[in-house]
Amino acid sequence: MKKYRIKKTFQEINSKIKSGEVVVVTAEEITDIVKENGPVEAAKHVDVVTTGTFAPMCSSGAFLNFGHSVPTLKASKVWLNKVPAYAGVAAVDCYIGATEPHEDDPLNKVYPGEFNYGGGHVIQDLVAGKKIQLKAVAYGTDCYPNRMFEKEISLRTIPNATLCNPRNGYQNYNCAINLTNKTIYTYMGVLKPKAGNANYCSAGQLSPLFNDPYYKTIGLGTRIFLGGGQGYVTWHGTQHKPRVKRTKKGMPLTPAGTLWVMGDMKKMSSKWLVGLSILGYGCSLAVGLGIPIPILNEEILQYTAVSDEEIFTQIIDYGNDYPNGNSKSYGQVSYAQLKSGYIPFRGEKIPTVPLSSLVKAREIAEILKQWISNGKFLLGEPQFTLPT
Repeated sequence: MKKYRIKKTFQEINSKIKSGEVVVVTAEEITDIVKENGPVEAAKHVDVVTTGTFAPMCSSGAFLNFGHSVPTLKASKVWLNKVPAYAGVAAVDCYIGATEPHEDDPLNKVYPGEFNYGGGHVIQDLVAGKKIQLKAVAYGTDCYPNRMFEKEISLRTIPNATLCNPRNGYQNYNCAINLTNKTIYTYMGVLKPKAGNANYCSAGQLSPLFNDPYYKTIGLGTRIFLGGGQGYVTWHGTQHKPRVKRTKKGMPLTPAGTLWVMGDMKKMSSKWLVGLSILGYGCSLAVGLGIPIPILNEEILQYTAVSDEEIFTQIIDYGNDYPNGNSKSYGQVSYAQLKSGYIPFRGEKIPTVPLSSLVKAREIAEILKQWISNGKFLLGEPQFTLPT
């Protein structure tokens, strides 16, 4: 068992939050603090480090309860603004997935497809307070005789709306290039032929799981910034893969951990849940996510002090290798290199394009910092942490 010079508990930090004595800094600020003071001294004075990310997170969606009709109905198919939702839940419950396209969308029949409206846009419209056209059909039962129901709904008029995202906050992701001779359209954006650009998707040193690489403070019950409101980590996300190659400081070199997160959509904002149309690929949802890292000891403090120069990812070919299940790396680059605007590749400088917003990631970390400093946000102690 490791011995630490600094030891704090969630309860002690929450007491400081309630009394207004808590010291909170962002994941960018802590890097310089540690350089100046060292990890032990920094851990003594800093109680919480805030993180943030704002990026496309396709594995997102919402459970909606749209209320009973008269006569009653057990929905078997549901559409929201003509976007199909999954109705195999209960009588008037449905799940709208962020990547579900509009039922009349030509998809990639007109290549590359524009995917102008889908599930992510429905979610954004709902949290923006807009009215949504609901259509539900049913086969009819003795207790639910109605066979068709249409009405306008809004977030204000329906009983419940829960954002439920099975895979968010990816801990690292690929740097995507295209080595073929034609332009391709992917979930990593448009990739020019012959490695004409390199796309990436992470806030780097601000990204939540880079600041707690072994999930020592994150798990079931962790309270987070989600979509502009407060949400929770409710499980490890799908495709959670923590046992990958890592640096000496614990940074994964390939995609690793993921989060399953949930929260009350009625308390969220359309600024932080934005429907996306990804050319030639489909619909998605950009999600604002931020996690506070409690500084329980100097080891956790050192993890939060990681810099972009110390975080690396792999260059992957999305033109031929990726669609054929080949994860061959064509080189390793740091997030400092990616954020500089160019990376070296085969003797040339390739322009880089971020799919995530660093500006918005900083804003999320700052909002979370203010919430905690002002006593509006207490830390949620996890019942158990994520698998490592």
